[in-house]
Amino acid sequence: MARSARSSTTRLLYTLCTSSLKPQTQSSTAALLAGSFQLRHYSAGSAAALRQKEEKEAWWKESLKKLRNIGISAHIDSGKTTLTERVLYYTGRIHEIHEVRGKDGVGAKMDSMDLEREKGITIQSAATYCSWKDYQVNIIDTPGHVDFTIEVERALRVLDGAVLVLCSVGGVQSQSITVDRQMRRYEVPRLAFINKLDRMGADPWKVLNQARSKLRHHSAAVQVPIGLEDDFKGLIDLVNMKAHYFHGSSGEKIVIEDIPANIEALALEKRRELIEAVSEVDDKLAEAFLSDEPISPIDLEEAIRRATIARKFVPVFMGSAFKNKGVQPLLDGVLSYLPCPTEVSNYALDQTKNEEKVMLSGSPSGPLVALAFKLEEGRFGQLTYLRIYEGVIKKGDFIINVNTGKKVKVPRLVRMHSNEMEDIQQAHAGQIVAVFGVDCASGDTFTDGSVRYTMTSMSVPEPVMSLAVSAVSKDSGGNFSKALNRFQREDPTFRVGLDPESGQTIISGMGELHLDIYVERMRREYKVDATVGKPRVNFRETITQRAEFDYLHKKQSGGQGQYGRVIGYVEPLPPGSPTKFEFQNMLVGQAVPSNFVPAIEKGFKEAANSGSLIGHPVENIRVVLNDGAAHTVDSSELAFKLAAIYAFRQCYAAAKPVILEPVMLVELKAPTEFQGTVTGDINKRKGMIVGNDQEGDDCVITAHVPLNNMFGYSTALRSMTQGKGEFTMEYLQHAQVSQDVQMQLVNTYKASKGVE
Repeated sequence: MARSARSSTTRLLYTLCTSSLKPQTQSSTAALLAGSFQLRHYSAGSAAALRQKEEKEAWWKESLKKLRNIGISAHIDSGKTTLTERVLYYTGRIHEIHEVRGKDGVGAKMDSMDLEREKGITIQSAATYCSWKDYQVNIIDTPGHVDFTIEVERALRVLDGAVLVLCSVGGVQSQSITVDRQMRRYEVPRLAFINKLDRMGADPWKVLNQARSKLRHHSAAVQVPIGLEDDFKGLIDLVNMKAHYFHGSSGEKIVIEDIPANIEALALEKRRELIEAVSEVDDKLAEAFLSDEPISPIDLEEAIRRATIARKFVPVFMGSAFKNKGVQPLLDGVLSYLPCPTEVSNYALDQTKNEEKVMLSGSPSGPLVALAFKLEEGRFGQLTYLRIYEGVIKKGDFIINVNTGKKVKVPRLVRMHSNEMEDIQQAHAGQIVAVFGVDCASGDTFTDGSVRYTMTSMSVPEPVMSLAVSAVSKDSGGNFSKALNRFQREDPTFRVGLDPESGQTIISGMGELHLDIYVERMRREYKVDATVGKPRVNFRETITQRAEFDYLHKKQSGGQGQYGRVIGYVEPLPPGSPTKFEFQNMLVGQAVPSNFVPAIEKGFKEAANSGSLIGHPVENIRVVLNDGAAHTVDSSELAFKLAAIYAFRQCYAAAKPVILEPVMLVELKAPTEFQGTVTGDINKRKGMIVGNDQEGDDCVITAHVPLNNMFGYSTALRSMTQGKGEFTMEYLQHAQVSQDVQMQLVNTYKASKGVE
C-alpha cells in the first residue's frame, strides 16, 4: 500500500516537473529522472549482492572460528598417545579407552600399526578429528622417537597450534628440546601440558622452571594441582579461581567447587604470578595490572589468548592422562588459547613472480591452495593427506599439481580417524583431509589452476646410518623393490641407493630403530624376508687446503680423438656455508668454449661423489676453473667431463683431505650408582661429555659421541645399569676424525679394494 502511494507521488512530481518546461528541457529532465530511477534500482541490486557476499563470508568466518588444527608432540614416553586416546573418548569419537601397552591386546586407537602396538611406540603420525563444545578439532598424534623426527616436522608444518606434553618426573628431555625447536621453526603457538602428576616423584614446578631455562619459554601455570602422586585429586583453574574434580569410572564427570582453604594462598600467589607473566607481553593487561584494577577472568583469558597466538607466552596446563584427570580443561584451553586458521599467517611462494612471498587469506572464497604433507599406502592405493590453506576442494574436481604441472581428478575425498575414514563431498580452507588416487610426492602443492603458488618446503634432515639389504629369495625381488619405493615416497628421510662397487642395495635413515622398523614392515606388509648387512656409517670427506690442478686429457685412437684441458684450483668452503659443493667459472675469453663448461661442472660433481680416501662423498668444496684449452675437432663434452674427473683426482691428495664422521648428541639417564661405569664407557667410545646433571636419584649425562662407536649401545647400557639406564640419540654434526681412526679407515678401504 505505502509502496504504491510512494510510486504515484513520484509519477505526479515527474508530470509537474516536466509539463512546465520547454520540450528540450522536458526530454533532458525526463532522462535525468529516469537515470535516477535506474541508479536507485542498480544500487539496490548491488546492495543485495554485497549483503549476500557478507552473509557468505560471515558463514565461513564463523565456521573457521570454530575450527582448531592441533598437534600433540613430546619426548618419547611422555604420554602423547594416551592423552589423544582420552581426548577421543571425552569428545565421543571412541566409546572405550585402551592403553598403549594394554593387556587386552587392542592398543590405543591412534597406534593402528601392529608394530606400534607391539613395541608400544608411535611410528607414524596419525590424524583424527573430533568435536568439543561445537568446535571442530583436527588432531595429529606424532611420534616421540628421534628416528621418526620427519613425522613431527610434517605435522607441525601444517598445524596452527600444538600441545607440548612434558613428563612431570622426566621434565624437559632431549626430544622435548628438538620438538620445541621444530615448533619455533614453523612459528607454531603452543600450550604445554605437564602429564603424569600421579607418578612417584612428580614435581610440576620443577618442570615449569626447566621449560623456562632449557626451552626459553615465557610461561606460567594456568592451573595448580590439588595434591600430587597418589594424593592427586584435581586441579585449580587460576583464571576462574575454581577447583575441578574428576569423578566417574573414566573421569568424565567434572565437579566444580570452591578452592580448598588449605591451598587458597598458593592459588592466589600463582594467579598473581600468571598475571605478571602475561602483562609483561600484553600491554592491555599490563595497564590494568599496573593501575591495580581488579582483573576479571574474561580479561585474563583474552590477554592469555592474545599473548599465546603472538607466540610470546606459553600457558602451562597440568594433569594425568592415564588417570583421566585434567584432559577436559586442556581441551577447553585448546579452544580458548590456540588460534583458528584465520588467526595464523600462512605464506605461499608465487612461481610466476620469482618465488615472491604471498600472504594467503585463508578464506574458502579464494583460489584453491592445498599442501600434500604426508603420503600413506592404504588398502585402496595411495592416500594423500592435504592441508587446505585457501579455497574449496570438491569430490570430482580437477586440481593441478604445481610442482609437476599435472592435472588430476579427485576421485575420493575422506576425513581420517586414525586408520578409519569417512567419505565427504567437499572440504574448505583450514581443514585437513585425505584424497585417494592422486599421484604426488610429499610436499607438493595443489591449486585449481588459477594461481601458481607453492607452499614453502619442509626441512628434511640428512640420513646418518646405512644398511645393506637384499631379499632372501629370488622370487620376491618385485615386492622388495615395491616396498622400498613405497617407503621412500612416504618418508623423505628414508633413502635407497646402490653401492656401485658391490652392487648391493643400501638403505639409509635416521638410526638403527628407523631402519629396523622398515625391514620389519617389509617382512610383514610385503612378505619379503631381507638379509641385513652390518650397519654402515655415512662418512664424508673434505679438503683442508687449496690445491691447484692443470690436467690435459688427450686420446687418439684413429677417427675423432678426445681433447680437453682444465686449469684452476680447489679450496675448502668457509664454515657454515649453505652449500656442500660450489663450482665457479672464472674463465676469461674463449680458451674453453662456453658450451663445454656445464660438462666440466658435471665432471667435478661426479668426481666429488667419491673421494679417494675411503670412497665417500666429498663435501664443503669449491672448484674454480680459470683457464683451459680446447681443440677445434677433438674437443667434446665427454672429453672435458673426463678431464675434470681426472683433474680432481690429481689435485685431491695435495689438498690434504680428511674424513668426517657423524657425531651424535647422546643424552642418557641412569641411577647415580652407575655414573662412573657409564662415564668410563662413553670415554672408551671416544665421546666428549658436555653436561652432567642430577635428577633425583638419577644422573643425566649429555655427550657428543661418534656414531661409529655407538652400535649395540642399548644392550651395553642395559647390562652396565642392570636394565635401569635409558638413552636418546640424535644427529648433531659431521666432525673430523682423529689421525689414527683416519689411518685405520683408509687401510680397511684399501684392503677391501685389494680383495676385490
